[in-house]
Amino acid sequence: MKYFLTKISLQLLMIFLLSISNGRLMAKNLSFEFYTGTFNFVLDPGSEVSFSDPLSSDAIQEFYNKLNQSNYQSVLNSLLTYKEKYQLNDWIYYQLIRKTAQEISPKLENYHRYTLYKWFLLAKSGYDARISIGDKLMIFYVRNDENINDIPFFKIGNYKYVCLNYHDYGKIDFEKEKVYPVQVNIGEANASFSYKVTRMPNFKPETYDEKEIRFNYRSKSYHFQVKLNPEVENIFKNYPGVDFESYFNIPLSHETYQSLIPILKKNTSGMSQKMGVDYLMRFTRYAFLYQDDENNFGKEKRLSPEQTLFSKYSDCDDRAALFFYLVKEIYNLPMIALLYPTHISMAVQFDQTQGKSIIYKGQKYLVCEPTPQDKDLRIGQIASNLEGMNYEVVYQYHPEGR
Repeated sequence: MKYFLTKISLQLLMIFLLSISNGRLMAKNLSFEFYTGTFNFVLDPGSEVSFSDPLSSDAIQEFYNKLNQSNYQSVLNSLLTYKEKYQLNDWIYYQLIRKTAQEISPKLENYHRYTLYKWFLLAKSGYDARISIGDKLMIFYVRNDENINDIPFFKIGNYKYVCLNYHDYGKIDFEKEKVYPVQVNIGEANASFSYKVTRMPNFKPETYDEKEIRFNYRSKSYHFQVKLNPEVENIFKNYPGVDFESYFNIPLSHETYQSLIPILKKNTSGMSQKMGVDYLMRFTRYAFLYQDDENNFGKEKRLSPEQTLFSKYSDCDDRAALFFYLVKEIYNLPMIALLYPTHISMAVQFDQTQGKSIIYKGQKYLVCEPTPQDKDLRIGQIASNLEGMNYEVVYQYHPEGR
């Protein structure tokens, strides 16, 4: 028995010794499912850097120095290669970084360490990312040159830095909870981060669910079996309020597009241009239940077109974006978005404009209301409560070549 235990101990020792090469533990092969497939990366043991409170600039600088001296490049190369291969927009790429940091250092085990990995990997990817700390707060910022609202930011000269992890803390009173920037010199971190999402991930077809959507148009019932991916909600879970140009141009994912747009094109193929847009307007208006964001989410939240198709309820912002997308894909007509104090609507420029029109920059547009109103409004009609009210054109779309 003693001989047997000694033999087992020697075997375990041999396994341990074999796992050491040149005085270092062997690297880990890690992977996780990402939207487009499986992401694989190799984590060098030296890249597993510990971090513990209390928060201080020195502690963060030490963390950075240790990680920067490790073979972190293997992880970074995998991230950048994946980004390039699948043409990930910055926001989608950040989701990949989040999941990578979670794999290395789980968020619930050590939030500050998890946040530092996100910051390090984003900065090493070339983005101007910053860390600020308070008594118990670690705020993660990135430089952004777009019009982003509803999240905190600070400015250094002409550059604006928006908060990437504000949602983790809920609402922060920065008057009471003071935070101070940590100065870490990262030479390659000089690019601005964009929230524009112009390409959705190529989700695996088997990850989609089907939803029946129906509405009536001119006494005929229309039914659609639309494929929708639950991961879209996760992508936009913490997405901020972007400008209307960025918001309106968020596309559908491939499977969702193929399950809806060709059918809408077929249904409108025998209609005149105006009648076809009227069909899309009423689809957007009546195929979904209305509820304002305060009652639905407890806060203002804009849904992408795919989220609107997925959600049980939606409001005027969501329907305006969906209507814009449908008209753009099927007719590609010029459009403007009309922002009232408590409402947003759309207006379309037809090849032949007849009826009461809106003049904007010398061009005529007809209002197309995509949100349910007290009356069943036709193209060109404005809700009675909006008549005579001032509005702002917050986005103008003009197709190339027109």
